[in-house]
Amino acid sequence: MTRRFEDADAVAQAIVERVGHKIVLALPLGLGKGNHVANALFRLAKANTDIDLKIFTALSLDPPSGGDNLAGRFAGPLAERLYDGVTRLDYVEARKRNALPPNVRVVEFFLQAGALIGNRTAQMDYISANYTHAARYLLESGVNVIAQMVSPSSDRSEFSLASNTDMTLDLLSEIAARRQTAEPALLVGEANVNLPFMTGAAALPADHFDMILEGESVEHSRLFSIPKQPISTTEHAIGLHCAGLVKDGGTIQIGIGGLGNAIANALILRHRDPETFRACLGALGNWPGTIAPQTGSFEEGLYGLSEMFVDPLLQLFEAGILKRPASDGKILHGGFFIGPESFYERLREMDEAERDRLSMREISFINDLPKADALRHAADRRDARFFNSAMIATALGTICSDQLDSGQVVSGVGGQYNFVAQAFELDGARSVLSLPATRNGGAQSNIRWSYGHTTVPRHLKDLVVTEYGIADLRGRTDRDTVAAMIGIADRSAQGGLIDKAVAAGKLEKGFAPQGDNRPERLKQALAPFAERLPAYPFGTDLTEEEQILAPALGKLKTVRNDRLALAKLAAKGLFATPTDREERALRRMRLMEPKSLKERGLRAILLQALRATG
Repeated sequence: MTRRFEDADAVAQAIVERVGHKIVLALPLGLGKGNHVANALFRLAKANTDIDLKIFTALSLDPPSGGDNLAGRFAGPLAERLYDGVTRLDYVEARKRNALPPNVRVVEFFLQAGALIGNRTAQMDYISANYTHAARYLLESGVNVIAQMVSPSSDRSEFSLASNTDMTLDLLSEIAARRQTAEPALLVGEANVNLPFMTGAAALPADHFDMILEGESVEHSRLFSIPKQPISTTEHAIGLHCAGLVKDGGTIQIGIGGLGNAIANALILRHRDPETFRACLGALGNWPGTIAPQTGSFEEGLYGLSEMFVDPLLQLFEAGILKRPASDGKILHGGFFIGPESFYERLREMDEAERDRLSMREISFINDLPKADALRHAADRRDARFFNSAMIATALGTICSDQLDSGQVVSGVGGQYNFVAQAFELDGARSVLSLPATRNGGAQSNIRWSYGHTTVPRHLKDLVVTEYGIADLRGRTDRDTVAAMIGIADRSAQGGLIDKAVAAGKLEKGFAPQGDNRPERLKQALAPFAERLPAYPFGTDLTEEEQILAPALGKLKTVRNDRLALAKLAAKGLFATPTDREERALRRMRLMEPKSLKERGLRAILLQALRATG
């Protein structure tokens, strides 16, 4: 029998009464966590040291807060506007300070990207796991409570797992089995009417839940959203290259990261104006001779198979590109979703028949080829293009996407390895890993001779994309692999890579790459298409001043550890007079009239960054 509550602390007390003082709490990845239930259990554990609380989860979302540095000045008003009403996770705040109580432990297999580098607590309790293996590890840890945000049907007879079918659907059979034992596992739902109700496998009868937390104070909580970020010239170039790899009638996956909007914009450009799309590819040049570019509009359309149902996929749906049905009639299968507020609003407003074509499924279905009726599923996934982001690639084809060579975890493996492996299982499928050619404002190459950590080994090398082109590596010799990777590296790094390759006996003396791989040449090549490659093709939650500031702050982020570069920016901007446009941006950051030496320095640095990205 399902017990219903309107008080989170009462739920926490009821959980302890059912499972005892040792609680292994599973929270879904990202959006779908039962935040009120988690906070109530955290409070109970803080107050009662006899309770042993272990939280097993991934991607614990942390809304931004304000501050006196540039990032804080930008984030403060944005946080008030976009995150007022979002229920923050108490354990996240405690962990940021390395101040979790000794009887509380948080274990994650995917971290919010870049947010916890240097955090000892998070780094020590990270598990490196493929997404498809995480449920297994969770069961082995002794999970006895799952707390998930759910969307109620109008009559409350069903509750949809909505944003997070990923691991919960894979765990339902184990939960049912454990209910018959002396050590039950509880499924606790936390109702939220703002969460879109997804039908099909996501919708569970109310009696599947042991407890439901509902009521006004809980179920109208604002959803965590991710505002759309500006697309840079580099990202547009990568997106155009990627769009030229997608076959009409094929399958598409878009991973976590900022390149999704660029890929979607390029696909929509190709669909609506193939001639201009072909002109863009021609201007970029450096297309590999081993692959025929795909430049026509989408007549049959695409089928979406993506662990993360992202806003770019919804944009493809709206544009009439995501329309090829799989054998079950669905045009998309996703494992979890998170996006901007407009994404949630559009899903809520869809009529049920339209929304029913967008199916949320278990992660074992999405990230792996299901063993049952495998031939049918393989046919559904024809000509798949699995797009994911990387941090570092080596000239010999290894990929690093999740941690630094120091061992510090940046994010996690997630499903990247799953999709790389799946690309090799399916006929006609390709894994596409993309990354900018440089970082730190161009000071450091992302194409290295070697790197001290590997996410995807080189025996699974496939397609690697930078703004300068595509390296087709599958089945290539070391010589051809190295030559292709040097061909998509920034010109500043090519000489050093050639020297190391020659010294290692992997490349002939006198090798010279083709093309002119410089940012200036790239900007010049795409300048005629600026109107078709906007910074915000799908709108934005940012104000006009914030849209001006975002690229400048992005530039400063790339040089934040370079004191010399920052000093040069400050010196140039110290006595500069701002234009009207720059003045509006400075006022938004409370730096138009600096009140201290520190604020004068921040103003000068920001002013020069605004001019560099104007």
